[in-house]
Amino acid sequence: MKSFARLDRLPPYVFATVNKIKMDARRAGKDIIDLGMGNPDLGTPQHIVDKLIDAAQKPHNHRYSASMGITKLRMAIASWYKRRFDVDIDPDTEAIVTIGAKEGISHLILVTIRPGDVVFTPNPTYPIHPFSAIISGGDVRGIPMGPDHDFFENLINATRQTWPRPRVLVISFPHNPTTEIVDIEFFEKIVDYASEHDIMIVHDFAYADLTFDGYKPPSFLQVKGAKDVGVEFFSLSKSYSMPGWRVGFCVGNQEIVGALARIKSYLDYGIFQPIQIASIIALDGPQDCVKEICDTYQTRRDALISGLNRVGWEIESPKGTMFVWAKIPDKYLKMGSVEFSKLLINEAQVAVSPGLGFGEYGADYVRFALIENNMRINQAVRGIRKIL
Repeated sequence: MKSFARLDRLPPYVFATVNKIKMDARRAGKDIIDLGMGNPDLGTPQHIVDKLIDAAQKPHNHRYSASMGITKLRMAIASWYKRRFDVDIDPDTEAIVTIGAKEGISHLILVTIRPGDVVFTPNPTYPIHPFSAIISGGDVRGIPMGPDHDFFENLINATRQTWPRPRVLVISFPHNPTTEIVDIEFFEKIVDYASEHDIMIVHDFAYADLTFDGYKPPSFLQVKGAKDVGVEFFSLSKSYSMPGWRVGFCVGNQEIVGALARIKSYLDYGIFQPIQIASIIALDGPQDCVKEICDTYQTRRDALISGLNRVGWEIESPKGTMFVWAKIPDKYLKMGSVEFSKLLINEAQVAVSPGLGFGEYGADYVRFALIENNMRINQAVRGIRKIL
């Protein structure tokens, strides 16, 4: 077979190496506690599941749906934004349903950049943020992010040093994997920056609800002028524990939303309609379940942080996401994140994600996903204690 041009720009998946070791260990009979992939283990709230079952039993819901999402779901999205952030969204022109945030971001970048256009993303960051641009033929510049970096200052410096000028900035707060958070003043600076440099902003707001210790994250769209420069994505995967349902949406600038709607009209017929109907219930229905899900992640965070601190691995407690971003202990720092992750599997029987998989500036870190119950987390801490 001839080589496939777009695959030539995709490096080997860093996580695959660690995943293979994990699976080999499990096949050998080892009990590996998997805190690697951020795949929520909590079930979807029952009232949402019940609505899916009810809608799926009606034959007219089995037909092709609308690629933009059904009207009532887009109206529910607009209502959700108004209640949560006091942001007005026109459901007809400023909202579109996507097959999860990942699909939406990928196709938005595909339709808005040309080959050779520069896209800025944090580094480290969620892999689809840079790779959506790479797959689309763009050039990516990673902006260092993390505890030791001033992201906005790094952004300004990168803009001065980059030619051609960047076309898109993809950001995400609360941030995966670094768990960095921002305030509304940060987004005000981002809007001013985008206006000055004519850059499109894409904000991935997947962890809007998973925040702790009283922190309430702002929406990018709360800032005056944000709709003039960008859009925001949200996913039901984390807030409502619906990862496998693949439901997300994009809201904001009419032209950008319209561009995504146009390309999606060629690519898909929308999500299975009963899933969209159940998603309306998620957004418009009782929100107690969201708090319960968030509280569960907070207790897991507390168990992991206190346990690791107790055995000598001191880590700051994150205020958002379902992750813990941990710098490798000094004793093992020279190993790098991939080899250290292998060590944790083989010696502690704990699987984590190597920070290098999120970008080169993550090489000294590993990411814990809070996807096991407290008993298993305590078991993981005991395993880690053996190597520390």
